[in-house]
Amino acid sequence: MALMAVKTIINQAHKARGKENRFSRHILKPFAFLMKALVPPACPVCHAPVGDDDGLCASCWLDVQFITAPVCRITGLPMPIDLGDETISPLARANPPPYDKARAAFAYKGSGAALVKGMKFGDRPELAQLLARLIYSRAREALPRHALLVPVPLHRRRLVWRRFNQSAEICRHLAALSGQSMALQAIARIRATPRQIGLTRAGRKRNLRGAFAVPNNQKHRLKGRAVVIVDDVLTTGARVEAMARTLRRAGAAPIYVVTAARVVLPERI
Repeated sequence: MALMAVKTIINQAHKARGKENRFSRHILKPFAFLMKALVPPACPVCHAPVGDDDGLCASCWLDVQFITAPVCRITGLPMPIDLGDETISPLARANPPPYDKARAAFAYKGSGAALVKGMKFGDRPELAQLLARLIYSRAREALPRHALLVPVPLHRRRLVWRRFNQSAEICRHLAALSGQSMALQAIARIRATPRQIGLTRAGRKRNLRGAFAVPNNQKHRLKGRAVVIVDDVLTTGARVEAMARTLRRAGAAPIYVVTAARVVLPERI
C-alpha cells in the first residue's frame, strides 16, 4: 500500500511538471532547477530516472516496436515481403480506403501503447510532444510539403469530459516540427457516438456514420488542398476513413493519415 501511495505521488508530480512545461514555463523558469531537484525527470512509462523530461528510459525505448519496411503502400500495415509498388495488404485490396496513404510510427503494444494510453487516459497532454517527434521521424513520407494538418476532432461533450483533444495536441507539435499549417476547425464532430472500444470494424463504421462535417466557412481552405489527418492511434481505420470521406467530399485531395501508433492486425479485432 505504501508503495502504491508513493507511485501515486510521483505520477501527480510528473503531471504537474508537464502542466508547468506547457502553460507557465516563463513564470516558473527561475524555479526550474529547484523543481528538477525535487521531482527528477522520469520515464513516462515506468517512472525510472531519465536525463530529460521528454524521453523514455533505455528499457522502455527498446520495448517500442517501431514499424519498418516493408509495409502496405497504402495503409502502412507491416508486410512479410517487399513487392515494390505491389506491396498492398489483402485488406486494402479488398476494401481500398478513402485516403491515399497512412503511416504510423510504432505498433500499438508494449511501451508504445502505454505511452499513448498515458497521454489519453492518464491526463498527460505533455506527452504529445514526444509522440509528435516520433511521428515526424518515423512517418514523414505521409507528411508532404504544403499540406494542411487536420486533427481528428472530439465532440464537444467528450472534450469537456477529457479536457483536451489528444489528436489536436499531437497535431500542434507536429505542425511546429514540420513548419506546416494546422486547421483545428476544418472538420467538426457533429454527432456524439458511443466509445469505439470493443466494437468490430463493421460496428465502428456504423457508429461513425454521419459523425463528421466540414463547416461551410472552412470549405475554401480544403478545396484542392493536400490534407494530413493526425490521430493518436489507428485501430481498424474506421474513424480516419469516415473523416477522409467527409474531407474528400469537401474537395480535399490527396489525403494522408499519420498516427503515433497503429494496431498491427486490425482485421482480428
